[in-house]
Amino acid sequence: MDDMEGTLRGHGIQPTPQRQAVAAFVLNTETHPSADEVLSRVRRTHPAVSRATVYNTLNLLVDRGLLRARILKEGTVVFDPNVSRHHHFIDEETGRIHDVPWEALEVRGPDSLEGLEVREYYVVMRGRTRQAKVED
Repeated sequence: MDDMEGTLRGHGIQPTPQRQAVAAFVLNTETHPSADEVLSRVRRTHPAVSRATVYNTLNLLVDRGLLRARILKEGTVVFDPNVSRHHHFIDEETGRIHDVPWEALEVRGPDSLEGLEVREYYVVMRGRTRQAKVED
């Protein structure tokens, strides 16, 4: 997103320098950062940004549909800039969260769950990333 000011304005968000800094990082990352990770990263270029500003901006970005808040790590909310339908794989050795394309998995029967009206679902898988075999 090259025009962060325009992106924020287009979603009804007043583009203050602090909000632009938060959005520039979190909307362009391929990771799934926590609020504290966003705060640490944004403070590199905006040392005076407050924790409240970062948290409020993240919540505003979620409310306006630019981010998704997910609990993928136990007890930690992470922010996902990929708002399209997809699943996640968490590498238990590194903690890295990988996006998994929606069509890579088949989930059957959410509409057949008796007494439940499913609004949304996604799969979270945990394991280890396979190491590529090195040929001699």
